[in-house]
Amino acid sequence: MRTCSRDRSRRGSGSRPSSRCSTSTPMALRGAYPAASSTLVICSSLTYFEADSNQLSGSIPAPFARCANLTLLNLAYNRLVGEVPDMLGELRNLQELIISGNGLGGEFPRSILRCRNLSKLDLSYNAFRGGLPDAICNGSRMQFLVLDHNEFSGSIPHGIGGCSRLLELQLANNNLSGVIPAEMGKIKSLQIALNLSFNHLSGPLPRELGRLDKLVALDLSSNEISGEIPGDMRGMLSLIVVNLSNNRLRGAIPAFGPFQKSAGSSFSGNAKLCGDPLDVDCGPIYGSNYGSDHRKISYRVALAVAGSCVLIFSVVSLVVTLFMWRERQEKEADAKKAEAGDAVVVEARHVMASSVFIESLQQAIDFQTCVQATFKDASAVRSGTFSTTYKAVMPSGMVVCVKKLKSVDRAVVHHQAKMIRELERLAHVNHPNLVRPIGYVIYEDVALLLQYDLPNGTLFQLLHNADNCDGESQKPDWPKLLSIAIGVAEGLAFLHQIATIHLDISSGNVFLDSHYNALLGEVEISKLLDPSKGTASISAVAGTFGYIPPEYAYSMQVTVPGNVYSFGVLLLEILTSKMPVDEEFGEGVDLVKWVHSAPERGETPEQIMDPRLSTVSFAWRRQMLAVLKVAMLCTERAPAKRPKMKKAVEMLQEAKNS
Repeated sequence: MRTCSRDRSRRGSGSRPSSRCSTSTPMALRGAYPAASSTLVICSSLTYFEADSNQLSGSIPAPFARCANLTLLNLAYNRLVGEVPDMLGELRNLQELIISGNGLGGEFPRSILRCRNLSKLDLSYNAFRGGLPDAICNGSRMQFLVLDHNEFSGSIPHGIGGCSRLLELQLANNNLSGVIPAEMGKIKSLQIALNLSFNHLSGPLPRELGRLDKLVALDLSSNEISGEIPGDMRGMLSLIVVNLSNNRLRGAIPAFGPFQKSAGSSFSGNAKLCGDPLDVDCGPIYGSNYGSDHRKISYRVALAVAGSCVLIFSVVSLVVTLFMWRERQEKEADAKKAEAGDAVVVEARHVMASSVFIESLQQAIDFQTCVQATFKDASAVRSGTFSTTYKAVMPSGMVVCVKKLKSVDRAVVHHQAKMIRELERLAHVNHPNLVRPIGYVIYEDVALLLQYDLPNGTLFQLLHNADNCDGESQKPDWPKLLSIAIGVAEGLAFLHQIATIHLDISSGNVFLDSHYNALLGEVEISKLLDPSKGTASISAVAGTFGYIPPEYAYSMQVTVPGNVYSFGVLLLEILTSKMPVDEEFGEGVDLVKWVHSAPERGETPEQIMDPRLSTVSFAWRRQMLAVLKVAMLCTERAPAKRPKMKKAVEMLQEAKNS
């Protein structure tokens, strides 16, 4: 066994070093815990204790209660027996108690509810019995309540509605009975899962469940729930996974996307349930008049509505037909013009300057193909503040991203020589986290920048589950996201080192290569808007809405601290998976204000972060909390309080190694 180790890495002044005890396989631990007088006693400053997945036996040692600074106690999947010591309720700083997968028993350990900072309680896969306490979320910080696979009995307490911060509730595979309390609908924070399956719950489904608009997974299968499925459940706007099988439900399944997209097995085992996705017609079960009786629509009203619909449909069809005929005529005319003069249009563009910086690509890139791609809407990939990007396929088969720059017409006309020199200089700026141009085309007052096609799209697409350039949906994970954040920070720090200020830091301008390495794009814009002046002289509110620092509104000048602020917004976007600007924050509130005002709302840092990431492991959450501190510093309202990017890189590296 590894004994308690004391972390003496540098921390803020006045803070004491933290300690932790942890064990991990392959060196599995066996036998009972040491006596009260041994190792545990000297760990008075212990903060984490993880000894899961070993072969420890005996009972949970009461001396753990002496570890006043303990925040995590993980003894899952051992061979522990007995009851949970009442003394553990004295651990005022305890945030997570995970004792699943043992042989523990007795009644629900009510003493644990005295731990006011407890956010996760996992008693699953044990033999706990008896009823659940009414004040089961005493202190209201509880976020994860995992009590499945035990022998709890009685009803679900009405006090469950007081769990105002709960993200996940697992009560499956117990002996719970009675109705599902309407108070369940008060837990509007429920997001990850509500699982009450394999119990003896009865009565109707409460309409109040429809208020759980953030809930992703609902499993009420294998109970004795009766009645119809309330239409109010359409209010569960985030629902993806649903299972109501093996109950006594009846009637038609409401028309609701998540219901109809589910497999039929999600509703099977309900003899009197009918409708999509079940292959059961409601007519034979409830009679041919079921539909009309159920909807309470009279025959005359239905006939009138049908007649009106036919008339409206006829008129609309006539108008649409005429419109489509005219549009087809115009398209045919355009196609004839294109066949006759498309090449002329491209050739008429007089290319004043063009170059490919990489010698091995000079034969592969055709400039006219690059120009032609910018005239096809279908070739457009993305549009940003300062450019629109098109995808062009060269005759050689090579795919090139062609970036048509905005707001540079003046520079093209008056400072073309300086612009070309800046482009050639940027081509030689070598940093692994910056997008480098591979060539350019200048014609008339238009500048096109040529870049490699990056197959994994942007960070925006990765975070917000949009399709990447190849049309594939990507699922992010924390190590990947942290690596991307560090890459962006290093690229930005390098720019500041060479006296270059970025004008548009956003997740849409962070590109990902085939290995998900981050490359910061739009680097060249600051040098090309007006090559006759320096970056700091640009007097415009630059950037994407939501990332722009507040001081730009009155200073009208881009700065290094302004870049740091925008990077801080990017970190918050990674941590929360939320857009920088969203209606859910409220009027006049953006992501930065929403995060900084969390303490006023009584929310913990854990509630700010995306639970799909922060709940995977304690190590991930610890790193995320460290990155959150960096993001908070970077988004300080006063520019002087923000760290330099070089310092931000150091702090992120420390977070990764923590």
